[in-house]
Amino acid sequence: MTDAAKVGPLAGWKIIDLSRVLGGPYCTQLLGDLGAEVIKIEPPQGDETREWGPPYTDGEAAYFVGVNRNKKSLALDLAKPEGKAVLLRLLEGADALVENFKTGSLEKWGLGYDEVLSKKFPTLIHCRVTGFGGDGPLGGYPGYDAVLQAMCGLISVNGPPDAGGVRLGIPIVDIATGLFAVNAILAAAVERHKSGKGQSVEASLFDTGIALQHPHAANWFMSGKKPVLVGNAHTNIAPYDAFPTKTGGVYLSVGNDGQFLKLCQELGVPEMAKDPRFLTNSERLKNKEVLRDEIVRHLADKDAEPFCLKLLDAGIPAGPILDMKGILTHPHAKHRKMVLEQGNYKGVGTAIKFSRTPASLRRTPPRFGEHSREVLQEAGFSAAEIDSLITGGIVPAERRKAR
Repeated sequence: MTDAAKVGPLAGWKIIDLSRVLGGPYCTQLLGDLGAEVIKIEPPQGDETREWGPPYTDGEAAYFVGVNRNKKSLALDLAKPEGKAVLLRLLEGADALVENFKTGSLEKWGLGYDEVLSKKFPTLIHCRVTGFGGDGPLGGYPGYDAVLQAMCGLISVNGPPDAGGVRLGIPIVDIATGLFAVNAILAAAVERHKSGKGQSVEASLFDTGIALQHPHAANWFMSGKKPVLVGNAHTNIAPYDAFPTKTGGVYLSVGNDGQFLKLCQELGVPEMAKDPRFLTNSERLKNKEVLRDEIVRHLADKDAEPFCLKLLDAGIPAGPILDMKGILTHPHAKHRKMVLEQGNYKGVGTAIKFSRTPASLRRTPPRFGEHSREVLQEAGFSAAEIDSLITGGIVPAERRKAR
């Protein structure tokens, strides 16, 4: 196995990560999983998610631990000229800079991409993760996941009819923005291979929240009708919903008439597939409440997991409704390496698989400033220079309390 195969397809890449909280760190963690060297530069107060708990392990919140593996931590005060000088030195030879500062912050510090960075580092890819983008009527405003779920219509299409819209239980906008940011960086790198030039790319929570609106946006463009709340059901397909069984919930995703016929056969009622009310997806949608009642009745004596396996064997998409323990201890999750363990660290694995250059866990999430000396030494700073930066507070040895 080659060295590249041991550390992933981005081996040799250097990422300077100035981001905090979730969208940016999720992006840089994935780049790190894929082999890039990620230097997480934290302000003197540190990444605030270090305190977003409980739960905590060794003083670090699970929220922080979940999105900051495969990174080195350097504490640096960019508000001081000496701190900016350190950053500029670290950017020499870097492939990408990821940041999620308030729009205009880099410019205010004399580190704007157009004015400074693009000229000093013409091959650098600058990735900005923002709430609303840098321009437009809402440009520059800060954004958090739940706010964008609300504004971008995600809450309006999620939840049961009798309860009203409900926030999705995961920060889907933040996470998806991080994934879009990774795609933007890699696409810019492909273009850089042709042009020899870097560029600035942006991924905003606002744009992401809208981009995730499928099929609701497509339905609205075509029909002009506002989506209705359908709970666990699908707006365009039936049966596509959660159902109870004797031993727990299952989810059935029956996407075509052939699958519906097989479902009826496995339920022991093949004649139901010939019922005029259920012959086609359009008819099943019109009569989905009656259809649901029939399916619930025939699932009442079934065991959730064994029956789902039986349906999968028959070619019917189905799965048991599991909680965190159920999925994170599932034998298939273990086989797919979707749970990573190293010492006291446990984390969710990387969802991308490679035949030659797999993702890997090389570093557990860093403590604040854990690698400050190491990073500066690798950048060519002398021991005396490093000591001066630390004693001068440019490279804080401990977190400062936020004011």
